[in-house]
Amino acid sequence: MEDLEEGRFSSKAIEDFNLIDRAVGGDDKAYAKLLQRYKRPVYHTILKMVRNVDDAEDLTMEAFSKAFRSLSRFKKDFTFSTWLFRIATNNTIDHIRKKKLNTLSIENTYTDDDGQSVSMDVQDNENLNPQEEAIRAQKKELIQDFVNMLPGKYQKLVRLRYFSELSYEEIAQELEAPLGTVKAQLHRARELLYDLVKNKKEHL
Repeated sequence: MEDLEEGRFSSKAIEDFNLIDRAVGGDDKAYAKLLQRYKRPVYHTILKMVRNVDDAEDLTMEAFSKAFRSLSRFKKDFTFSTWLFRIATNNTIDHIRKKKLNTLSIENTYTDDDGQSVSMDVQDNENLNPQEEAIRAQKKELIQDFVNMLPGKYQKLVRLRYFSELSYEEIAQELEAPLGTVKAQLHRARELLYDLVKNKKEHL
């Protein structure tokens, strides 16, 4: 840490290093603070790349999930922000490449980088898969904090599905939304939430 004292890093970067140490030690609030500090700039960077608000929100959470999973291996050779933005950019580039081949749709179409309309199928399966089982099993212990980290559009869906335990059809009625939209957004929320919870479990 000698380099830190020599002024190589800004005070904000040093604060980030302290938050990382706390997060790796199991402090949920440190994770939340890192997310709060960089969520908006990461989101805007991704939005410029994908030009789609929904995709940008999802990819922002994916970037943080990937970063948090690797946090224990983070080396303080450069700033957390540099490392995080590299993860976010690389993940977004991968998404853009995959989207041209295999895209997910929420009952409406998206436009890829070539201006082509694309849509995707969402698997319809009311049975709980391993991700849902893991989320439901831990909902009273860990989930509350992590649900708050999700993009706003997913928070209510997750609470209705896993806390109120409503069916897809009941959620669609509650929100006055198409069933396909509910299924697709819950599918996405489940993936993001599972990644966040999985990261936490690996540090317990």
